[in-house]
Amino acid sequence: MARTMELLLACFLVILGSVLGQQEIDLDTLELGRMFEGIGGISGGGATSKLLVNYPQKQRDEILDYLFKPNFGASLQILKVEIGGDAQSTDGSESSHMHYEWEENYERGYEWWLMLEAKKRNPDIKLYGLSWGFPGFLRRLDNTPFLNNTKTAEYIVKWVNAAKVFYNLTIDFIGIWNERPYEVDYIRILRKTLDSQGFQNVLLVVGDNSWEAVSDIHSDPDLAPLIYALGCHYPGTYAWDQAVFSGKPLWASEDYSTFNDNIGAGCWARILNQNYVNGYMTSTISWNLIASYYGGLPYERDGLMTAEQPWTGHYVVDNPIWISAHTTQFTEIGWHYLRHGTGVGKLDLGGSYVSILSPDKQDLTIVIETMQHDHSKCIRPNINWFEVKKQDIVINLKGELAKFTEMDLWFTQLGYDGNNSTVFQKLDTIKFVNGSFKLSLGLDQIYTLTTVKSGNHGSYPDPPAPKPFPLPYFDDFEGVQVYQEPFNLAQQAGSFEVLTDGKNKFVRQMLIDIPVMWCFAEQSGKGITYIGNYSWSDIFLEVDFRCSKVNASSGVFLASRLDRSGCDTQLTSGAFFGVYCDGAWTLHQSISGNELDHGTLDIHEEWNKLSLLIHGHQIMGASNGVGIFNETIHDIPGSGFAAFGTLTFGLADFDNLHIKTAEDGLAIMDTYFHPHQPLYFQQEHKIRN
Repeated sequence: MARTMELLLACFLVILGSVLGQQEIDLDTLELGRMFEGIGGISGGGATSKLLVNYPQKQRDEILDYLFKPNFGASLQILKVEIGGDAQSTDGSESSHMHYEWEENYERGYEWWLMLEAKKRNPDIKLYGLSWGFPGFLRRLDNTPFLNNTKTAEYIVKWVNAAKVFYNLTIDFIGIWNERPYEVDYIRILRKTLDSQGFQNVLLVVGDNSWEAVSDIHSDPDLAPLIYALGCHYPGTYAWDQAVFSGKPLWASEDYSTFNDNIGAGCWARILNQNYVNGYMTSTISWNLIASYYGGLPYERDGLMTAEQPWTGHYVVDNPIWISAHTTQFTEIGWHYLRHGTGVGKLDLGGSYVSILSPDKQDLTIVIETMQHDHSKCIRPNINWFEVKKQDIVINLKGELAKFTEMDLWFTQLGYDGNNSTVFQKLDTIKFVNGSFKLSLGLDQIYTLTTVKSGNHGSYPDPPAPKPFPLPYFDDFEGVQVYQEPFNLAQQAGSFEVLTDGKNKFVRQMLIDIPVMWCFAEQSGKGITYIGNYSWSDIFLEVDFRCSKVNASSGVFLASRLDRSGCDTQLTSGAFFGVYCDGAWTLHQSISGNELDHGTLDIHEEWNKLSLLIHGHQIMGASNGVGIFNETIHDIPGSGFAAFGTLTFGLADFDNLHIKTAEDGLAIMDTYFHPHQPLYFQQEHKIRN
């Protein structure tokens, strides 16, 4: 008898423990929360979509479908693009529609094309433009674009107008200046200029840094009506109280920026929910949209998916795509979050949930995440420790929501430490009994419960296998549209675009002065564009060049084994073979100096040929098929990108780029260094401190 009582008591305690550990979540619509304003991605900031442009069309279309096609992949609701400003803005510089005050050109750059492709797939996607850098004619001495606020506003509005006139694109949102201090006077003038030219519906998102704009709104009542939303970058899921009560929509206008493995996917899952749960942010936009830039450039694979091999067509649909789908495929901009406490909140044992309701109240979507701390850390900011445990919850639909008797259930289990993942899988339809449904939650899981029936895990056959950058490589740029950036070149400072003289296409470096810098890559005063593989060590480069007769650069260079890029381009080391337009030549160990040797050579008035070979510690240079130097240098990086560029900002032309293995290069150099030809010099050098 005593044993029986013990067993009964044990069973009672188990049942009681289960009840006590079960969270009841009541959903009702007595009072709605804020309007949901979409999940998006950023192309730019900078040049993050560069390699996508020349992907084979089949794979390129597939990639674009994964990003933008409704009910297929990420189904993004916002596309935010960089308004190119001729300045380095993280992984490269994007060309401005106005290099100089006296010209406009709306065929430059690839953001127009990307916006068109997004709109083709989803006509309802919202478009958002923001500047990182600005062309030099807008530059004030303090490196801001506020020399003349009217001119700067007109520059931006010309871009907005061009989107409409040349591409039939409606820009929905415009920002001020990415992560840099703004001037309130400029905001006023920009709003006035937009309105005067018929763009009253283009809304301003202000800040694009922290929440400091809320202070200006409170101190200046006339400013508030000019601003639609406050945008913050990497808010850590929290907003200032002053911002929450400002009456303005709050956006995480740039977030994520994390390597797109499963920790990156976990980061994205956590912040998509908790940006609203903790910070009332109604839109979250990923930097970046797609990691379509060379490995070895800054923030490798910090996109929702990866496409960095146009020469093969290989790409990877990384799991942040499917994390996005948990929300985007079952909501639309204009729906409303339910109120905190009745549809939005934290789970008792860790994790979070949000509920989003259609305007006609005929569709409801609930997204739940249980991401653990170490499996959901974003690149920034650091977050306090939290714990998540397995748990049971009961969802109770109250009031007019009780009409929903069944929902589709979509599930993701992210795997870590060698465990497999299950991503965006449709499970059995769930039935609500008397308005309730019990759900057992594990760790590192994402659930979507929804009345929307159109969800779909889209797929295509596997893309081609990855391969290294192909050698030998040749480009005469004839296949590139005039005014576009050359394929596979990743400009790091300056602006390189394809032009034609009617018979021949070539590349011209276009900048003649320093832009409004977003970082300091342009401090070297040189234009430079990278190509290839960061792991290249022994390589042969050759390019034709021509000095300009007006607004000319002082000269050009070929370079190899470049070890830095992005906002550190001005610090890069490597082998730099420079030729000045007056015939002087130099060999440098870095972009900023450290001269190893110099001399003179003959320069033709039209086209010349520059050649550079690195093989182990041996460096050989030639000009117009004549050997110039053959040296042994020990103290340069062991590997890095190849590049060419201009010794100063100014015009210079390039054509017929050849890249070959060192073995092929040695054979070519052998023809340049004939036995009877006296070398200019030959000796061993080391870095001069």
